[in-house]
Amino acid sequence: MLLSAVTAYGETGEDDPEFGGQWAPGAAQIGAYTWDSGTGAYVISEPGHVPTDPNDYKYELQCHLGGGDFDSACLGDQIECTSGPAGNEEGIPVIWLSKPRGVPGAVWVIHSGPTCLYDAKPEDLLPRIAADVQRQFESLPVNAGMVVAQPSPHTLRGAETNFYADAAEQQFDVTMFGQKVHVVATPVQYTWNYGDGTVLGPQASMGGPLPQDRWGEKTRTSHVYTTTGDFRVVLTTSFQGTYSVNSGPPLPIPGQGQFSAPPQTISVWRSITRNYADDCNQNPQGQGCPGAIPVP
Repeated sequence: MLLSAVTAYGETGEDDPEFGGQWAPGAAQIGAYTWDSGTGAYVISEPGHVPTDPNDYKYELQCHLGGGDFDSACLGDQIECTSGPAGNEEGIPVIWLSKPRGVPGAVWVIHSGPTCLYDAKPEDLLPRIAADVQRQFESLPVNAGMVVAQPSPHTLRGAETNFYADAAEQQFDVTMFGQKVHVVATPVQYTWNYGDGTVLGPQASMGGPLPQDRWGEKTRTSHVYTTTGDFRVVLTTSFQGTYSVNSGPPLPIPGQGQFSAPPQTISVWRSITRNYADDCNQNPQGQGCPGAIPVP
């Protein structure tokens, strides 16, 4: 993952191929990265700092074997990094590694990559991405799902009408400040406006379908209409998001995005019960029988 927020180069502007991580002017190799939830950025681990992310992260050159050696076979298939944020600068192909923090004997393992690391002008990009990603998330074309009703499009007054949401996780790729940002939106809560002044939620249950022979049963998302008429049912789905920059570790997007599905119209009818002395075999002209004469 490109962590421009903490990437600084030496006076020559070059990375040392011997190590992963980065250099600061006149300084020695700097250690692992940690996520600082307070500032919304990756920072260099410092004594006394208590981060919330359970892992440390660092990068190594894609084909680096350690010391001054490189894998010659890997070099033949090494990714090209020639299209940076400015369009023409070169980057370096890296592999991101992670390890649990504070676990004795923990070793670095491959987390993601290979990906390209660009930083022609060291600057604090990650906090800018973290500050902007919430706005970007809310403007994404997230599909809130759809409302499904049982029975539909007609139901009966005084009966339980089962509603449920048809919503799914969605993924998006956007570019922010010249960096590739991958966003995952996961539905987590649902709010139902049944159109008659009744609102249910937000709640975690999206409901679910019932077999037809069980229509009319009460469910966690069903509703009983007390009057007849046409009602517009609106589903609002709350999505929780994560984002990762340049194939790096997924990070939580603060808050939730609210997205509404297109209204679903449900027609509520009334039912009338009548008692008859004869059945249709005895009285084919009886009301409701196949031979009945329509009432003008």
